[in-house]
Amino acid sequence: MAGFGALWWPHSVNRFLTDMGNCLTVGPNEALVVSGGCCGSDTKTYVVGGWSWAWWLISDTQRLTLEIMTLQPRCEDVETAEGVAITVTGVAQVKVMTEHDLLAVACEQFLGKSVIEIKTVVLQTLEGHLRSILGTLTVEQIYQDRDQFAKLVREVAAPDVGRMGIEILSFTIKDVYDKLDYLSSLGKTQTAAVQRDADIGVAEAERDAGIREAECKKEMMDVKFLADTKMADSKRELELQKASFNQEVNTKKAEAQLAYELQAAKEQQKIRLEEIEIQVVQRKKEITIEEKEVARTDRELIATVKRPAEAEAYKMQQLAEGQKMKTVLMAQAEAEKIRKIGEAEACSIEAVGKAEAEKMRLKAEAYQQYGEAAKTALVLEALPKLASKVAAPLAKTNEIVILSGEGSRVTGEVNRLLAELPVSVNALTGVDLSKIPLLQKMTGAQA
Repeated sequence: MAGFGALWWPHSVNRFLTDMGNCLTVGPNEALVVSGGCCGSDTKTYVVGGWSWAWWLISDTQRLTLEIMTLQPRCEDVETAEGVAITVTGVAQVKVMTEHDLLAVACEQFLGKSVIEIKTVVLQTLEGHLRSILGTLTVEQIYQDRDQFAKLVREVAAPDVGRMGIEILSFTIKDVYDKLDYLSSLGKTQTAAVQRDADIGVAEAERDAGIREAECKKEMMDVKFLADTKMADSKRELELQKASFNQEVNTKKAEAQLAYELQAAKEQQKIRLEEIEIQVVQRKKEITIEEKEVARTDRELIATVKRPAEAEAYKMQQLAEGQKMKTVLMAQAEAEKIRKIGEAEACSIEAVGKAEAEKMRLKAEAYQQYGEAAKTALVLEALPKLASKVAAPLAKTNEIVILSGEGSRVTGEVNRLLAELPVSVNALTGVDLSKIPLLQKMTGAQA
């Protein structure tokens, strides 16, 4: 500062200025703002790439960067006009404008803020416009024409950031993608369409080439046909002339050729006959060999197939006959067993019958000998059995109650039954029990 005063002012003036204020300089990448002054002045001085005077105590100096600020706006899962959620990232270059009025606006907005704070404000503004524009476009418009999309964002966002004193130098779309592979599907569709068009183009080119090649071949064949026709006509005329000139020669040649061919045919016939004989001999030998082979095959089949089959059949037949014989013998043994058992039972029955007959004969003789006493004994033997049969229904009776007003009545009934018993037996058997002494005593006692 002392050097500067020494160049322009006297030393006393320089000393005065040094004591009252300071001279500030600023580079081209910054803006110097000096506010305040003498006598309460509200004048603001904006200096870019120069210098300015600032009074001590009454002047305030601040700096605002003019360097380019790089922003990376990012909008995640923003729905487009078709409702497809996509994520868009971009790169924007912005800076504070240096025109006096716009610089003053920027200073009002951002003076005293750091570069990060300035970037945050501008970034939020750009992202807001980016989201609003994404909602009005389709995925195809955004993906296929990124430059137009970036231009639209610049045109929409420029007025708002311009009112902040900020200029958008450039804005480009960095990347567009989604989480549902919608864009990759579009790429596959476009690739398939391009491949299809390429295949169609190749097919059409091959078709045209084939048609042109066929046309060229046809023209070539027409020319060749005309040339061949002319050559044939010339040859025909030449041959006619040769034929007329050489008729006699040809006749002689024909006769000689005919004689030669006749002789050759005879020789050929002889050769053919010999070949046929050779073939007949060979065929006979082949037939003999085939017959021997057939005989060998028959013997082989007999040895390997027929003999084992016959042996197996004979084995099965012997087994069947053995089984049959076993069954017959077992049946005969069973029949013999049954017959023996039957004979034994018959003998037993016969012996029992004879014993019973003998017993009956002896009883009959005894009955005949003893007469009436034997009959009585038989009746007495049968009486318990008869009584048991008569009393069988009463065996199922738990209790018998005789209704009578007198006790002697029961005794009378019993005595009456016993008194009638001999009469009943006499009526049935003809035996008079009343003549048996023991029964006489019993009935007499009861009476």
